[in-house]
Amino acid sequence: MANGHESIPGAAACGAARPGQRRLTTLLTAVGLGALLLTGCGGQSGGGDASASSSQGGGGEKTLRVSAAASLTTSFDQLSDEFEKDHPGVTVDVNYGGSSGLVQQLTEGAAADVFASADQKNMKKLTDADLAQGDPKIFATNVLTLVVPRDNPAGIESFQDVVDKDVKLVTCAPEVPCGAATKKVEKADGVELKPVSQENAVTDVLGKVTSGQADAGIVYVTDAKSAGDKVTSIDIPKTDEAVNKYPVVALKKSEQPQLATEFVDLVTGERGQEVLKDAGFGAP
Repeated sequence: MANGHESIPGAAACGAARPGQRRLTTLLTAVGLGALLLTGCGGQSGGGDASASSSQGGGGEKTLRVSAAASLTTSFDQLSDEFEKDHPGVTVDVNYGGSSGLVQQLTEGAAADVFASADQKNMKKLTDADLAQGDPKIFATNVLTLVVPRDNPAGIESFQDVVDKDVKLVTCAPEVPCGAATKKVEKADGVELKPVSQENAVTDVLGKVTSGQADAGIVYVTDAKSAGDKVTSIDIPKTDEAVNKYPVVALKKSEQPQLATEFVDLVTGERGQEVLKDAGFGAP
């Protein structure tokens, strides 16, 4: 589900969405779901009125759109499920991706109610564009780790191995938060990494490691934890000099301002902090 790349079974689209299937990118939501409502569900109500009861407002239903850093996938999926249970008739659609790409979407007019970034730099771009409703709140921190596939075919045992050995290392691109943090770690440790690929989302880095396309990757500790026994995590020296702080804010152009505020309160409140801690995030 990271980054919203998933299929949309017709049955799920016509009934209650199942966890893991309804959080789509803005484009997929607008096009794919609309098409399903018109074709897959058209025969379920007389008079052709099925499309009138969309999640945007028909029948009293509402949709809360959240744009969130890809590293928040596990935590925000859980919090979104809980938010929906506490708000009958509300569907939370989360668009996951690299923070820089999400900000670009928002500044270009993409619809959203809440934005959660993996760093303060990209949040500042949003506030500078006057899109934030109030001041962003820091709700979590995260640091990097090195991950290798479970079978570790390259025999990597330390961070220095990816510096010295000829291995296929994958990192995040410098313009996204995990990539910027990687650059800070390089500088702090006095090394120069030579990745074979730089990805726009940390989940893409993790995917290349778990699929065996890469010998190693640099991801957040939370991503390593979410991968379970698919990867082995190896400590990186001086990651304390590259701690990412995660801010969240409701957006001025939100179509659901009250729900947006309540979602931010959930993330920053006691329950949200419990979920984030369980996922491996540090305290704000």
